[in-house]
Amino acid sequence: MQEIKISIIGLGACEAAQLSDDAMSTLLGAEMVLGSKRQLKVVSHLLKEHQITPLLPKLDVLETVLQQYYNQGVRSVVVLASGDPLYYGIGSWFSRNFTPEKIAFYPAVSSVQEVCHRLGLTLQNIEVLSLHGRPVGKLRSKLRDQQTLLILTDSQSTPQILANELIEAGYYEAKITVCEAIGYRYEEISSYAVKALLRNPKSFDPLHISVINTGRSVKPLPQFPGFANHHFITDGEAGRNMITKAEVRLKVLSLLEPSAGDIIYDIGAGCGSVSIELNYWCADAKVFAIEKNQQRYDCLKQNQKKFGLVTNLHAVHGSAPGILAKLPVPNKIFIGGSDGMLPQLLERLWSQLAVGGQIVATAVLENTKHDLIAFLNARNARGDAKVMTQQIAVSHGDTLGGQLVYRQALPVSIFNFIKRSQEPVIKLQDPQAVTE
Repeated sequence: MQEIKISIIGLGACEAAQLSDDAMSTLLGAEMVLGSKRQLKVVSHLLKEHQITPLLPKLDVLETVLQQYYNQGVRSVVVLASGDPLYYGIGSWFSRNFTPEKIAFYPAVSSVQEVCHRLGLTLQNIEVLSLHGRPVGKLRSKLRDQQTLLILTDSQSTPQILANELIEAGYYEAKITVCEAIGYRYEEISSYAVKALLRNPKSFDPLHISVINTGRSVKPLPQFPGFANHHFITDGEAGRNMITKAEVRLKVLSLLEPSAGDIIYDIGAGCGSVSIELNYWCADAKVFAIEKNQQRYDCLKQNQKKFGLVTNLHAVHGSAPGILAKLPVPNKIFIGGSDGMLPQLLERLWSQLAVGGQIVATAVLENTKHDLIAFLNARNARGDAKVMTQQIAVSHGDTLGGQLVYRQALPVSIFNFIKRSQEPVIKLQDPQAVTE
């Protein structure tokens, strides 16, 4: 498709297209116009008989369809969009798949903007979340007290379904304003208390946006790194004792510094405290939480649902290193448990890491520390790692005979290995071997 030109035109949130002069000229001059049935109807009175107007196919075959039309001689294509093509719209797909020279964008006022103006909301002060084609559980990861959320929805995230999610998260006093068919003659805006909405059988127009005012939750999720330990679902007292505690977890988070595009393993994830926080604060990192114990794996899945981490947190039931062959290669790794396989695990993971890759591991037991110190010594001998280790010992306040005392928890050793190019080994010549 060397010569094809693709223009993505937003129609606006209304029954009649809101087109600039440039957008109108581009639409009228196109050989082919692609869009949904509704979008094509909006511009049908503007199109000429010779223009080809097929329905927009699914994105996974769109490039193939465009190639077929190119082979038939089509050189200029318009793709219709709803409002702003690059704001939760089809435009992002074109940006990923075509060079800037082949595409042009003509935005119109989006439905998000229209809703904000109808309700008097300042766009930069609200959070927009698209649940269109996404799991509704993702809503949990965005819920905060006294917040306004604007939700783009589909048939799996109706106002009633959103109300149920809010109730389960403890937002009993939340309100949902449903904006139906904005810009059309039959548009309707109505507000509901979530408890009342659950009992409301109304079917809402497919073209709607839900605006949530959360109020306060009776069981709020934490809103700052270092989640208190009680927020995590565990398998009884044994599980509570084995999760990576907040003080250590904060240090692990600061060492790993998760960022978009990272692929992170959490090996021996247990109930998921480290994985949950990694992904909660960096939703664009891919985190693989690996746990073999069935009960703790079940708790991990429950915590994943509780915190709404349904996109990039992957719970993996199995044991390392065997299960790792099925996973993408990581660039960052946290090892919280290894079931006696730590030396083999460290060597295998280290050999896979690219330069700049990282392993962070914690140890309480002396045997585990011994294995990590042996690995540290091997890295220092080869000069292929930047190494840091420290020990955290925390004492918690308690009472003894009515008086304050501090009881020390078991100290935790933390090891941090960052892979670097191996230092060249410089061998000194034997002076006796040097001849004139």
